[in-house]
Amino acid sequence: MQSRQSETKFDAAYQGHRGAFSEDAACQLLGSDIRLLPCDMLEDVFDAVDRGEAQFGVVPVENSLSGSIHECYDLLFQHDVKIVGEIVCRIEHALIAPPGVAFGDVRKALSHPVALAQCEKFFRRNPQIHPVSVFDTAGAVENIMRDGSRDSAAVAGRRAAEIYGGVILADGIQDDEQNYTRFLLISTFASAAARTLAGECKTSIVFRIPNEPGALCRALHQFADRGIDLAKIESRPLRGSRFEYLFYLDLVGRADSPAVSDALTELRRQSVSLRVLGTYPRC
Repeated sequence: MQSRQSETKFDAAYQGHRGAFSEDAACQLLGSDIRLLPCDMLEDVFDAVDRGEAQFGVVPVENSLSGSIHECYDLLFQHDVKIVGEIVCRIEHALIAPPGVAFGDVRKALSHPVALAQCEKFFRRNPQIHPVSVFDTAGAVENIMRDGSRDSAAVAGRRAAEIYGGVILADGIQDDEQNYTRFLLISTFASAAARTLAGECKTSIVFRIPNEPGALCRALHQFADRGIDLAKIESRPLRGSRFEYLFYLDLVGRADSPAVSDALTELRRQSVSLRVLGTYPRC
């Protein structure tokens, strides 16, 4: 009998069109010859992995300029997936238009809202260009090329301009050169989650603690007392509860190491719920 893994149609799913930054991240993580499934929405990526249509999903979780991508954290909690890898990619944005459109003609620029937020200084310097939110950077380039509008451009990566035949009117328009996005590699396959781990690792968890004074301090002390480095902590509202929160934590170390295992055991005693999202090589 074939395994569920061998029956998958695609190696990886990602949000966006060809030329999206998530597609680049998928190729860097898994190789350039992989079978890729483009998805309209981030939730569609998680659904494709859940259904077994794709072995992996590649999802953005945070950006060095615009911060955390909250939808990704919420979807990690809602879906039974494991984080099995990560990669950090440099993000460079360009203003891309159809051939024949000059910079002075542009009155609106389409892109994903996160990308637009990363280019706020550019829009302040060019108030005649109005940012317009759409679901994808590369998809925005495809849209303006298909529509042929003479006053529209898109904000996306250079590769999207090459793929769709756009012209770069302005390059490197992001607010800061140090613009990086961290992408997670997610999967439901046990074999993927149990890949050989070499070198330094991260473990990601999500937990809920009682809503009482000192609860978070006591929770974090479990790691401080054992000398475990915390790489990131994020809080998200717990749906269906009034001002209660889930805490997402990235720590340096393997979940099965003695120190981390002891800390998680003690934290589980203090928590209403705790789930290990995965242990994976640290990028």
